[in-house]
Amino acid sequence: MSDNRSILLVEDNPDDEKLVIRSLRRSKIVNEINVARNGEEALNILFSDAPLPTVVLLDIKLPKIDGLEVLRRLRAHDRTRLLPIVVLTSSSEERDIIDSYSLGANSYVRKPVEFDKFAEAVQQLGLYWILVNEPMSKDL
Repeated sequence: MSDNRSILLVEDNPDDEKLVIRSLRRSKIVNEINVARNGEEALNILFSDAPLPTVVLLDIKLPKIDGLEVLRRLRAHDRTRLLPIVVLTSSSEERDIIDSYSLGANSYVRKPVEFDKFAEAVQQLGLYWILVNEPMSKDL
């Protein structure tokens, strides 16, 4: 499926980046996937004049500005306060889960260690957010 729905992947690990993109493509999701490799880059993209993505897949262990701070800033700004944000991280720390939801994450997904399970989790995320979920009108 391809339309104007894009994905912003915020991920500093090149192996995880490749795996996420490959998994989305295997699900026949051909939508644009932009990548930010640290929190600062993500904020620059999201606060630019460019159209917002349909969903942000956000790691929380990031260089420059960590993912929780990125989430905090996005929820504090009118332009991005309702933007769907899925925390996609290797952390299973209860504090990270609580903080992510407290700051307004729409979902928290722990990256499975096993390759096949990681790929399956990403495929399900992509299918849901790009094909199933009804996005908010760009006019709101």
